[in-house]
Amino acid sequence: MNGAIESLKRPAPQPTFDVERIRADFPALHQEIRGKPLVYFDNGASTQKPKVVLDTVQRYYARDYSNVHRGAHTLSERATEAFEQARAKIARFIGAGDPDEIVFVRGTTEAINLVAQSYGRSQLREGDEVLISEMEHHANIVPWQMLRDQIGIVLKVAPVNDAGELTLDAFQAQLSERTRFVALTHVSNALGTIVPVQHFIDMAHDAGARVLIDGAQAAAHVNVDVKALDCDFYAFSGHKVFGPTGIGVLYGKADLLRAMPPYQGGGEMIREVTFAKTTYADIPHKFEAGTPHIVGAIGLGAAVEYVDGIGRDAIAEYEHDLLNYATPALQSIPGLRLIGTAEHKAALLSFVMDGIHAHDIGTIVDHEGVAVRAGHHCAMPIMTRYGVIATARASLAMYNTKQEVDLLVNALYKAKELFGR
Repeated sequence: MNGAIESLKRPAPQPTFDVERIRADFPALHQEIRGKPLVYFDNGASTQKPKVVLDTVQRYYARDYSNVHRGAHTLSERATEAFEQARAKIARFIGAGDPDEIVFVRGTTEAINLVAQSYGRSQLREGDEVLISEMEHHANIVPWQMLRDQIGIVLKVAPVNDAGELTLDAFQAQLSERTRFVALTHVSNALGTIVPVQHFIDMAHDAGARVLIDGAQAAAHVNVDVKALDCDFYAFSGHKVFGPTGIGVLYGKADLLRAMPPYQGGGEMIREVTFAKTTYADIPHKFEAGTPHIVGAIGLGAAVEYVDGIGRDAIAEYEHDLLNYATPALQSIPGLRLIGTAEHKAALLSFVMDGIHAHDIGTIVDHEGVAVRAGHHCAMPIMTRYGVIATARASLAMYNTKQEVDLLVNALYKAKELFGR
């Protein structure tokens, strides 16, 4: 009997991670570029879309197309149900307690701007400090600079070490009795560093500060549980998690969202309008003025279901193995230097090569069918920190393979040959 009870306690076996089965779900991967099989290593910028997302988008446009919330007819009811079901799916995806804590925005950039202009302008005062890190994306720098210029906050920056890690000591040194808000990346888009955000959230809360986490590079690759993290805000973009472009998510604790003024005004976000006064809808609609990106939200709902169907722990394990293969493979190339060597990294490799500009690297490997990103990756301050103006970046995803890494390495050797290096 005890044996039977023990067997019931064992977790159900997880399906084996089958990269070929996953690749079969992504039509864009099965094409040639310049006569070579496509190797898509630009996932940090935008991921490809599985067939279930494409079919979901097509079905909405072909069968259920209508505006949401305002119609009494069947198509509007269908669209509204699918739209709000997507909100609930996304809430589950990141561990939010209530779908009303999920605000649809255009992407991580708009989410951070919303928080800066709504929470920041209403709750922060001249002299209050906002703390970010040296490795932030421009989307988590510029909105706070704008707020600084508007109301006089002080923007402080915690430095990273040579490996590209934000240490507890460096963060603690920048915290002060004036720190009121902290905004940090979860995974660096330029370095691949996985930031142990739980520690920094706890430290910030102990100092009396609210915390926003930029999860644009994290949501598709690691388990995110906003309740466990206890962050006040969390943002991510649909197009980086195998969903459509132009749709993103801002999670906010319900009490904070309710206390914040609307970010934009117009239809949908109101309860009653007269020429004398307007009263606003409750959350999340208070922050969703105008016709939303309905199909984007529905497509994102399908995308997060797809990711959860594979399992983010399984995805993280597979991508970690891929990173462990790719890192020494690239380091074996003479004259190649990795930028960002944190102990804990996502499957992203930024690098420079002696005597070859990053843009030239990108162009040459494209002739071999390999897609990488080249530039400052909207993270110019961290480029300056490492004394470079640009890097080439290979960002890997769950549908990439070790064989594709080998093709990248071969393409980089061809770049060396072309430049006589």
